[in-house]
Amino acid sequence: MDRTVQPITKDIQDFELALPQRTTLTNGIPLTVIDSGEQEVVKLDILFAGGRWRQLHKLQSIFTNRMLKEGTQSYTASQIAEKLDYYGAWLELSSSVSHEFITLYSLNKYFEPTLELLESIIKEPIFPQNEIDIVVNANIQQYLVNCSKVDFQCRRKILNVLYGDHHPCGVNVIEDDYRNLTRNEMESFYHEYYNSSNCTIFISGKVTDNILKSIDKHFGSSSFGISKQASPLNNYPIFVSPEKRFLIYQEDASQCSVKLGCHTINRTHSDYLKYRVMVKLFGGYFGSRLMTNIREDKGYTYGISASTMLFPHDGSLVINAETDSKYVNLLIDEVYEEIDKLHNSLVSEEELLKVKNYLIGDMCRGYESPFSLSDAWIFIYTSQLGDDYFSKAMEAVQNITATDIQAMAVKYLCKDNLKEVIAGNFK
Repeated sequence: MDRTVQPITKDIQDFELALPQRTTLTNGIPLTVIDSGEQEVVKLDILFAGGRWRQLHKLQSIFTNRMLKEGTQSYTASQIAEKLDYYGAWLELSSSVSHEFITLYSLNKYFEPTLELLESIIKEPIFPQNEIDIVVNANIQQYLVNCSKVDFQCRRKILNVLYGDHHPCGVNVIEDDYRNLTRNEMESFYHEYYNSSNCTIFISGKVTDNILKSIDKHFGSSSFGISKQASPLNNYPIFVSPEKRFLIYQEDASQCSVKLGCHTINRTHSDYLKYRVMVKLFGGYFGSRLMTNIREDKGYTYGISASTMLFPHDGSLVINAETDSKYVNLLIDEVYEEIDKLHNSLVSEEELLKVKNYLIGDMCRGYESPFSLSDAWIFIYTSQLGDDYFSKAMEAVQNITATDIQAMAVKYLCKDNLKEVIAGNFK
């Protein structure tokens, strides 16, 4: 090999992810199998429709899911932790706006005993009050630490400004909400959503017949829970604050957090895949317009980004940066200047090619391991997208033009719609 000669590069023409194997357990639970990889390890994802969109009390969804591993009819919290450690397994419990996720990483040779433990965690949690108190107090301490951070305050405020006090995205949690959440509320949420009729399972990695038999044995042999499917997600009314700028003063802050936000489209919109490229070029990666101007040229910040937060019925475009108080107005002016440039001038072919290559490379890297493939198909499922989403996304990147970028910017980047939230020592 002559290392003085650059390897030949070529464009990616076709981008198709092999469809996973879809089947059902004996009791009807949908099972998606991504059999890929050579390592003797698997990732099991068990999903229940629920999420904070459906909760009746603040923090109810996340704490119910979090408390599953803190004690069952068969095991104490310490026994669960010890067994997971002994088997070299890792358990993650997380919640989104619409789902609860229970994710288990396990060595194949210990999958059966580990799954037996997981079955107890899911089917027979007891929500012990002493463990609830420990977890709640730990979270209160973390909440109080977060409240001292300008970025945390700014993020809460921008969502409240865009959605209002009674929308799941706009509701802010306070310290008393942690203290007021009860064991009965967790049990109620658990009985409402944790059942076999409301469950979907994904298994990825080196999936063997024994792995599949174990899953069916522990989760497919019979129905569990109170059989009931989750209701559709409500379309809550949105109340946008009429003011343009909102200040959160913190005298001892060394930096100001600046967030500009407005409502935008989500993944189900026909423009989304082109819009996504425009946002990436504007502020979505290190070579973006915002980074090049405001960080590299002006030096107002160490980092600035633009991204879309996606929710069931809409999305929000948020521009985020931290800067010294003396640069706040200058930074915001430059953001608006970059919006004007995208409105009034076509991007160059060189710049467009750079963002295309970045996105294509990012997509390829994101789907190269069995676990990342599983995450991709879980994303398709929870977002209610079609199996052709990935190929359509690649096609949109490959075919987008400078004129398309300009059209997306004119349509979805509007200075008048952007709300400004500044937290820090700025008046």
